[in-house]
Amino acid sequence: MNHTRPVQVIAVTGGKGGVGKSNLSINLSVALAQLQRRVVLMDADLGLANIDVLLGIKSTHNIADVLSGEKTLRDILVAGPSGIKIVPASSGVQQMAALNAQQHAALIHAFSDLGDQLDVLVVDTAAGISETVVSFVRAANEVLVVVCDEPSSITDAYALIKLLNKEYGMMRFRVVANMTRTNSEGQNLFIKLNKVCERFLDVALQYAGHIPFDENVRSAVQKQQALLEYAPGSKAALAMKTLAKNVDAWPLPHNPKGHLEFFVERLLQSASTEF
Repeated sequence: MNHTRPVQVIAVTGGKGGVGKSNLSINLSVALAQLQRRVVLMDADLGLANIDVLLGIKSTHNIADVLSGEKTLRDILVAGPSGIKIVPASSGVQQMAALNAQQHAALIHAFSDLGDQLDVLVVDTAAGISETVVSFVRAANEVLVVVCDEPSSITDAYALIKLLNKEYGMMRFRVVANMTRTNSEGQNLFIKLNKVCERFLDVALQYAGHIPFDENVRSAVQKQQALLEYAPGSKAALAMKTLAKNVDAWPLPHNPKGHLEFFVERLLQSASTEF
């Protein structure tokens, strides 16, 4: 096995809550695992862990135990559906920016330790545009912005893209439309967002596809299962599989930042420059 294969780091973000971001992160991770990729899903909502709730997973340890040096990242990984591994969030660590030098070093070491064990790291960020969200998004090599058809979703997605573009010079974003009622709705949402971005920002948005509204999603959440295991033939599950195939075809980073330790170093650099 080639240990130098770059890891695809994808930050899933949305600028606001309620767009189905965590659900999308879980099912994208599962769909990628079903394509034989080794996937780690990180719950990066440090204030309000929700991946374990959505999947009914009990985790005894979390990222706080890694930062304190008591556990390694491998120790805290929890097995999820279809063989994905989950890094449980801690509700205690509010901001990456609040970490001291020793904790920074611990986190970098923790991730480099995992580097040869995964192909894709999916980072489910918190809602909003806090420093922590920005840090994770800036450190990833692909940013997937989740939008749905309500005015505040477009406004908040635009606010996030604007902040990342104006303050940090980020220019490439991929957009996925969630809970769409028709095929054209996703395209139209993308066009709407793209128009404002082209007018006011120097960014390139790419449409990553859409996930149709599907009652099975809610049922899967109630059963605390991933949609792809609960209703693999459902409309939304099939769309997730298509999205995963697209994601799997995205180019891998060729430069050193493709390795996990670089992801973490950038994560921490960006956290420390916030203040």
